[in-house]
Amino acid sequence: MGHLSNSSVENLSESTEKLKNGLSLPRKEAERAAELLGYDSISDDEKINFLKALATKGETAEEVSAFASVFRKLAIDPDVSDFAEKGIDVCGTGGDGFGTFNISTTVGFILAAAGVPVLKHGNRSITSKCGSADLMEALGIQLMVDLSVHRRALECLNFTFFFAPAFHPVFKAIMPARKALAAEGQKTIFNLLGPMINPAQPKHQLMGVYSRSWIEPIAEAMDALELKGGLIVHGVPVPNSALDELSCAGGNYHQGFGALSNYSGELDLADAGLAECDADDLKGGSVDENVALLFDFANNDTAGIKQGLRDSIYLNVAAGFLSVAKVSSLSEGVLLAKKIVEEGQLLEWLNQVKAFYSDL
Repeated sequence: MGHLSNSSVENLSESTEKLKNGLSLPRKEAERAAELLGYDSISDDEKINFLKALATKGETAEEVSAFASVFRKLAIDPDVSDFAEKGIDVCGTGGDGFGTFNISTTVGFILAAAGVPVLKHGNRSITSKCGSADLMEALGIQLMVDLSVHRRALECLNFTFFFAPAFHPVFKAIMPARKALAAEGQKTIFNLLGPMINPAQPKHQLMGVYSRSWIEPIAEAMDALELKGGLIVHGVPVPNSALDELSCAGGNYHQGFGALSNYSGELDLADAGLAECDADDLKGGSVDENVALLFDFANNDTAGIKQGLRDSIYLNVAAGFLSVAKVSSLSEGVLLAKKIVEEGQLLEWLNQVKAFYSDL
């Protein structure tokens, strides 16, 4: 991203020193720091020092939203703002290490089958046996397509997938620092940003976070990004575990933003008309195993997929419907989700997906 004078390089170091002293960065300074990270002329060591200092100090909602706003602006624009207005992204930060089935991806499919524009953004998973991109590829969804295909996919399927590496060229300059920190087991602000820097900028979001402590700050950051509505969620399927989505196992916590800003606290499954399940019901497997699970689910094969996983998918779909104001309660959303699957709309949609991409 060009070359900098030494004075600009000093600015990142100055910000690093502030962070090391426990001071949070005001919005403008955080935005500038985000921009500086994208410059090749700043050393990886300086980037590593900054990101580590920020993580050690603890990121604020203002710092996270400042970073998100910069990387949203720097992303390649797919030019689908008309879909983004009513659209949603459904994804989690990852990093929970729980190894569930691809719940949020399946939720996106059901929302699309119900007529909600789904503008999904993501990358390949490093930690999962079957990440979102892996599952979509196995279904025939092409990750790298011309920009015009995204519009056609939204018109035909109410769904498209923005493969992060194709839309965030600036990340090439940041990747070595991120990889070095990841090798140390150090989480950074980038572990939070993925779901927040969708290049299409949908106005609604259902976002899971890997730690309960991030629910409220990320909701606050979403408000700063002026999204219309959605939920930040986190699950604790068994004590001392974490899940970056809702489930019918253990506890679920949520905080709304935008139109749902008053919607917060611990979720009561009974309010959604669902029963608690065992955490093992949520587990996924390899790409082939998860594709088989998805089709068992779409075919209403109750023997092939556990009830707890089925209900957990419905719960998240309901949260998605609530986020785009398609329903007024989780229980209403669960009933609508069940109807779409049980009447074969999801299966029909999956067949349409295969036909759409095979015709490209």
